[in-house]
Amino acid sequence: MGLTHRRVTSAAVALAVLPLTLLGCGIGGDDAKSAEQPQRAPAEEAATRSRERVQAYLDAMTAKDVDAGRSQLCAPTQGSFDAAATGPNGDFADHFTVAQAAITDVRPGPRGQEVSTSVTVAVGARKIAKPLLFTVTRSGADWCISGEAPGGQTPEPSVTP
Repeated sequence: MGLTHRRVTSAAVALAVLPLTLLGCGIGGDDAKSAEQPQRAPAEEAATRSRERVQAYLDAMTAKDVDAGRSQLCAPTQGSFDAAATGPNGDFADHFTVAQAAITDVRPGPRGQEVSTSVTVAVGARKIAKPLLFTVTRSGADWCISGEAPGGQTPEPSVTP
């Protein structure tokens, strides 16, 4: 009788520990993770990643950090970046400072996410606000700035229910 009782106890302990063991091996863990952290919609992720890339670029402009600015760009655009960025009209030119830079709108566009910004530059006591439109695209698993042009979009009106 003692041997049968021992087997039943061992089986009960094994059954109690089995789910914890399987979770530790990754079996069944995906369901728990997805319940805790819902997946982002692709459009929401694209807008968030695009905003992050452009904000990092704006921060680099403000700090005059050419390397940090270059790292936000897609590989094909990095080659011509240094000469253009530090030239007389470049984003990182020495003769002006970035007084303020803000993202004003993010929306999907024909070639990727379009991120509109307003950049206020100062040359001496004179300040001028300059709208810039950045195009952000997905490159493999990452996002990068693939284009920059003067202008931008006006923010879309928000609809409140």
